[in-house]
Amino acid sequence: MCRNISKYSPIFLILALSGLIFLLRNIHTVENWNCHSISALYQLHSRIQSSFIPGGIPTFHHNRTFCAHLGQKPSPEEELEERYLLDSITWPEPPARSTPASLRQTSDPVHSLFAILPTKQGRQWHVGDQLEAFIQMHDFQGRPKRYGGDFLLARLHSPQRGAAVAGLVLDHRNGFYSALFPLLWVGPAQVEVTMVHSSEAVAVLRRLREERPDRVYFKSLYRLGFLSETTVCNMCLPPDHQPLCNYTDLYSGEPWYCYKPKMLSCDTRVNHAKGGYLKHIITNKEALLFQSGVNIKINIHASGTDRIEVLPSRKDNVESSSVKPEAVKLEPSGFYYEDSWRPLGGFTSRGFNDSSVITQCLKNKMIYMYGDSTVRQWFEYLIALLPELKEFNLHSPKNVGPFMAVDSTHNILLRYRCHGPPIRFSTVLSSELRYISNELDGLSGGPNTVVVLSIWAHFSTFPVEVYIRRLRHIRRALVRLLDRAPGTLVVIRSANLQALDDEVSLYNSDWYSLQLDTVLRAMFKGLNVLLVDAWQMSSAHHLPHALHPPPPIVKNMIDMFLSYICPEKKEKQPY
Repeated sequence: MCRNISKYSPIFLILALSGLIFLLRNIHTVENWNCHSISALYQLHSRIQSSFIPGGIPTFHHNRTFCAHLGQKPSPEEELEERYLLDSITWPEPPARSTPASLRQTSDPVHSLFAILPTKQGRQWHVGDQLEAFIQMHDFQGRPKRYGGDFLLARLHSPQRGAAVAGLVLDHRNGFYSALFPLLWVGPAQVEVTMVHSSEAVAVLRRLREERPDRVYFKSLYRLGFLSETTVCNMCLPPDHQPLCNYTDLYSGEPWYCYKPKMLSCDTRVNHAKGGYLKHIITNKEALLFQSGVNIKINIHASGTDRIEVLPSRKDNVESSSVKPEAVKLEPSGFYYEDSWRPLGGFTSRGFNDSSVITQCLKNKMIYMYGDSTVRQWFEYLIALLPELKEFNLHSPKNVGPFMAVDSTHNILLRYRCHGPPIRFSTVLSSELRYISNELDGLSGGPNTVVVLSIWAHFSTFPVEVYIRRLRHIRRALVRLLDRAPGTLVVIRSANLQALDDEVSLYNSDWYSLQLDTVLRAMFKGLNVLLVDAWQMSSAHHLPHALHPPPPIVKNMIDMFLSYICPEKKEKQPY
């Protein structure tokens, strides 16, 4: 054996030397080949890895303060306002238990009841009176609940009159609730009470909001030549897992981060996109609290009649009500009558039923719409309605934007741009990511400028402090805009109710939207801006709730919006 090896040793040596000479002569070619091979292999690996992003998401460490207090430090006055806002949305919690409540111990809308309370004069109601329905919640065993915290909705409606108004629900924190309604029309009226979530379900939603802001995750694509990588992004990324790319906005200080690619630099980012929704974020026991057809948006039945007949207003103008004098005075923003929204508070909404009338209203106007897809719906509605308003092809991705439409004959400009991250759209180019506050600072403003804002739907998974910070930056920019151009018209579209099921509830529950909407109204109160109350308009209407409301509701919103631009009364009515 050894003799045979020695016999062929010279041959092996010659072959080795020949290979070395070949390598030295072609070292440059080999280096190029090797680089391209590695790039191709790594690109393939990156694509395969990005296909399985959910499994590769780092475990989020549940640190509420880490997410809530990113960005610029608020001033002492802003900290005080933040505490006030958080106190204003405090929600009653179920009593502490050593073990979680079973489904049988939670609120059951089927076993619960409501009753219409008589007035001091008996069972006669007149326009101008206040109606009260008293609600008692029971669990699945039929036992009365002894604590509050259920999320209930109430409305008073009359199909015969095409009339409806949203009610105000008061939580007495002992299992009893009052639903209060102003009586605004003559004729039949019917009470409807709905349990959106039980108090136990709301407690789960609250915990998710504070502890799991990562339950909707985002991603960005990085590319340089043939090499590309995809990494996870979010506002609240744990800094101790791997290096981060910091995309905090230089002007507003709004934070945004992505995990740094392994082979590319942070400035090779191409786009931003929704990555997906994390699953299995609640226990099997908690999942029982979110069942369609069982305990999500289920009507509560009346004990006795749910209908009354409303008589004309009293001549003596004395209000009759079963509600105690110290109760909250009802101040709905409006109501439906003959299927048209009629605002209260002295402002009149016009019916814009002719496209030529709308065109004349918008003549010489520049309308800038900023926000989520609920205001993009307004853009789409207007360009579909007005034949001379032509969309200019900016080659923007569908449903993402930016979009622009022009009526050159009547000098109308209509623009839409989505707000900056977090934004759950399919894919947005990094170069098109803009924060509303920065966009507002770039506007000249003036009497022919209209600004429309709608920003709420993409913030439901984050602590409320994150939303407060974003609105604070927008508010500062609006103040600057109105200072330099006082004639600028600013309209804010509020949040609206939407369809819920077991999954949507965990990310976009109406309870989240209600909390954000309460904050939004408080933060812009007193500023010279106008409100389209999408919450009450969707709550009162008989059509099913939807993130993008159906055309009849949108039509009423647009009528309200156009009435602000072209009012019957000259003076504006800040809310």
